This record gives sequence, C-alpha cells and structure tokens, in this order.
Amino acid sequence: MAVKIDKDTCVGCSACVGVCPVEALSMVDDKAVVDEDTCIDCGACVDTCPVGAITL
Repeated sequence: MAVKIDKDTCVGCSACVGVCPVEALSMVDDKAVVDEDTCIDCGACVDTCPVGAITL
C-alpha cells in the first residue's frame, strides 16, 4: 500500500519530497506524486504536508 495524494489539494510546496526516507515522492507538473512500489507507508509526508493533501 502507498500513501494517497489529493492532487486538487496539493499546492506543490514539495515539503513531502524532502522528508521521505525512501525517496518515494517526486514533483510532476507542480504536484506531488508517489511511487507506490517504493513507498513504505511511514507517514513522514502525511505529518509534513501543510495542507493535508496526503493520507495513509
């Protein structure tokens, strides 16, 4: 399982990208994108997202 990112809520700040311990997040077209095969569901990005766009 991987975290879910609400593209409508994501503001493209990239805070989540910097905290991901396995580099499963990246920015595409100014929105966060998760590599579902790499994500370990640690929740670091969930806690970091300032607008609540990421959920477990």
